[in-house]
Amino acid sequence: MSTMNSIYEEEVAELLEKLESSLLLLEITPNDNELIEDVFRSMHTIKGSSGMFGYENVALFVHNLESIYDSIRAGKLTVTKTLIGVTLISLDHIKRIVLDIELKDTLNKELQISLTAQILALMGEHVTTESPVDVERTQEIRRGVSTYYISFIPNTTIFDNGTNPLLILEELFDLGDCEIYPRLIKIDKIEDFDPLKCTSYWEILLATSVAENEIRDVFLFVEGDSTLRVEKLCAYNLLADLEVKNKIESFVAIGDDAQFNLEELKSLISDEQQVVAEEIATQLPENKVETVAKKQVKNIRVASDKLNELMSIVSELVTTQASLSLYTETKSTPELEIITENVEKLSRQLRDTAFGMTLIPIKHIMSRFQRLVRDVSLDLGKTIDFKIEGDETELDKNIIEGLTDPLMHILRNSLDHGIESAEDRREKGKPAIGTILFKAFYSGANVHIQIQDDGKGIDVNQIRAKAIQNGLMTDDEYLTDKKILDFIFFPGFSTAKKLTDVSGRGVGMDVVRRNINDLRGTVDIRSEVGEGTTLTIKLPLTLSIIDGLLVEIGSSNYVVPLGVVDKCYEVAYSKLEDNFNKILLLDDVEIPFLNLREELLIDEEKPELTQIIVVNNGARKAAISVDLIVGEYQAVLKPIGSYYKKQDYLSGATILGDGTIALVLDTNKIISNFSNG
Repeated sequence: MSTMNSIYEEEVAELLEKLESSLLLLEITPNDNELIEDVFRSMHTIKGSSGMFGYENVALFVHNLESIYDSIRAGKLTVTKTLIGVTLISLDHIKRIVLDIELKDTLNKELQISLTAQILALMGEHVTTESPVDVERTQEIRRGVSTYYISFIPNTTIFDNGTNPLLILEELFDLGDCEIYPRLIKIDKIEDFDPLKCTSYWEILLATSVAENEIRDVFLFVEGDSTLRVEKLCAYNLLADLEVKNKIESFVAIGDDAQFNLEELKSLISDEQQVVAEEIATQLPENKVETVAKKQVKNIRVASDKLNELMSIVSELVTTQASLSLYTETKSTPELEIITENVEKLSRQLRDTAFGMTLIPIKHIMSRFQRLVRDVSLDLGKTIDFKIEGDETELDKNIIEGLTDPLMHILRNSLDHGIESAEDRREKGKPAIGTILFKAFYSGANVHIQIQDDGKGIDVNQIRAKAIQNGLMTDDEYLTDKKILDFIFFPGFSTAKKLTDVSGRGVGMDVVRRNINDLRGTVDIRSEVGEGTTLTIKLPLTLSIIDGLLVEIGSSNYVVPLGVVDKCYEVAYSKLEDNFNKILLLDDVEIPFLNLREELLIDEEKPELTQIIVVNNGARKAAISVDLIVGEYQAVLKPIGSYYKKQDYLSGATILGDGTIALVLDTNKIISNFSNG
């Protein structure tokens, strides 16, 4: 049962996330019929799944919400901000009661009663005396919709061959309007209960435009392991009328050996509608009746721990392949070289495929940011235009998970401290509506995420004064504006004159930087008084495998991420010594350089010639010196221990084919070292 609950909870979480995103868009464009349909379908699926899995309190609560949006579809109600607000709060409530299905928590029970009353009140405000029949039902009829009764009783041994009946039932929702009623086989004694046997069966009402044989095709692979009955009730959508649906639920018994009374069910069928349906059906040209195509399986749900295990195995394969390549160099035979080349090609393809499976578009976490901006701006009495660019940009799922909290805190700060009130903005000649831009884009081997606001900006003089007060700098000390702004990331540092529930306690920005550093990323801040503030987060695409350039410095090996390499040069080592400005002239361009021999305190014999690698982060360039460039290398990244934690220029380590360790250079920090001044 726990596996089934897990499937249900995952599905509901995905649907609620999609619902929240659709509702936030619907609040902006309340007349968008496509969005209204999306909201209704998601609610209908949640209700159906909840009923199918036995989450009756969830199904009942969602039913009332679904009824409102069904009325909106029919043009009987309109979308209002009040309705959107109540619906969003209801989604939060659903997330809680999915984990408290019996409403044992008193707060959940009271909130369910309160929200249900609000939902019913919203419906009552717009009650109409018009007949609910007619246009809505006629449209359903003209689409060739019929309602079927389905009884699906699996054999008790159906689990033995790995079949999951719930996945079969899910396919019915792709065929049309579906209501599923779970039943249980009566068990007299608890000792007779066998958890490995299927003791559930289902009765279903399905309104669809597909033919009966297509419905039966859904159960094609379980025909020998179940008893199936499919019976056409009427030639129109019996479920389209809320009154009929309520009547059905009023006489449906839920429990052991409970079943529909089909005669009672058929009594709900309108003779008038049936006649109209048959007349219209005869007028429809043959082969012109619209059908609903079965949904092709384009995606499957995979547990994240299985993906982690896959990446771990691929990482080991890459390391083993490097060992094979090294062995081939020492035992050179034509046959072995061909095998090694093929293994290298296949391992690279497998690596890229597995890597792609762990990448997630940033849009998957955007709904919670949109919700945050909406709720916080309402609390603060501000109107915000939240713009999003580049939400298709993909990142490693582990980075996405670690990025959510820092981004939430940055957005809260922008809303509370950055954007001024409407009155202040008008006095400054700004639009009353503030703007926050969330922007994501690729830059080399990194992803940049920027959060820009057009608020009041950060006063560097105020930051400086606070830093002096806190003993972080002296009154006569000179620091660049960039370094002064970096004080914001010091623990406990805050210039807020008053505390709010949103931010201002000096707790958070230091955690933001620490969390981003843990993801091998950096965060920079740029601000101009009266114009606004921009925070830029730079992150690697993945935390697992990179294409690198293997280099030697002294007797040690290092890896430079290949995606940031701009060009390589060879110069005399003497040009690096006693170079006061730390500048090299390369292709008539002055480029700052870092002598890694000096930085890493290597006392071994100096080479006559040194290799210079120019790296970039999209906006700036810097050069690093190494003794020898060995060649390209697929590096499986491993975290570095506490001994290396304070080393500015290292981001990880990798194991080479001969078993030795190579440290991975953090070129972002190297470039940052030159740009801080």
